[in-house]
Amino acid sequence: MSIMSELSRRDRVFDFFTPSDSPVDVRHGPILYLEDVNVSFDGFRAINNLNLTIDDGELRCIIGPNGAGKTTMMDIITGKTRPDTGSVWFGSRHNLLTMNEPDIASLGIGRKFQKPTVFEALTIFENLELAMATNKGVIPSLTARMTGEIRDRIDEVLTMIGLKELREQPAGILSHGQKQWLEIGMLLMQKPRLLLVDEPVAGMTEQEMERTAELLTSLAGKQSVVVVEHDMGFVRSIARKVTVLHQGSVLAEGTMDQVSDDPEVIKVYLGEEA
Repeated sequence: MSIMSELSRRDRVFDFFTPSDSPVDVRHGPILYLEDVNVSFDGFRAINNLNLTIDDGELRCIIGPNGAGKTTMMDIITGKTRPDTGSVWFGSRHNLLTMNEPDIASLGIGRKFQKPTVFEALTIFENLELAMATNKGVIPSLTARMTGEIRDRIDEVLTMIGLKELREQPAGILSHGQKQWLEIGMLLMQKPRLLLVDEPVAGMTEQEMERTAELLTSLAGKQSVVVVEHDMGFVRSIARKVTVLHQGSVLAEGTMDQVSDDPEVIKVYLGEEA
């Protein structure tokens, strides 16, 4: 399938098309702040008085059973879902509840869904080139001249995601795990301040999981990273602080050891997994 055919498909949304310039102000508090957020769908309360803060440069893991509200939380942060009540701020200046999805993405909030969406007919290099942060539209981006700065940024991201040796290969030949890394790289081309990553190791081999852990931990400090994941072994390998969601609100928060020893967490989540 040609690139223009892929771009015209209405069933695919590529968030990395949105240019990124993040004037977020974190001098007076966290980079992300949710307060008393509530969302109901047909009488079911998916988010229930949710309070959550993420610090600038922090790596946070979010865990919880199915239906805990993890996906809805990310939908709220990215503007896909509007809460019934509550506040959601990106830094101290940007009220995310007054903004649409493209505007939120342009602030520097990137989201990685569970299933990778890359241009399989294009090379890895071309995928990253297409995803570069730019004020140009999609069509001009396809014909834009490659500058030294852009090439250096692509080389930097290729090294970060471990695909530099495969840069001229079509993305379609990559394994599932490598496609996940490429899509993370496509988001990194925008230099996001906050990266939301949904179940990054689902379907990966043990070796791919280890490499993914290295990649995500290497991003901490450069970006704020929020990882939603069910694999407790993987969470333990990267977690610095863990938030446990249950029935749409925070049940527990702390180190992995702290939440693992919490009786309520054991009862509603970890015990079920065991």
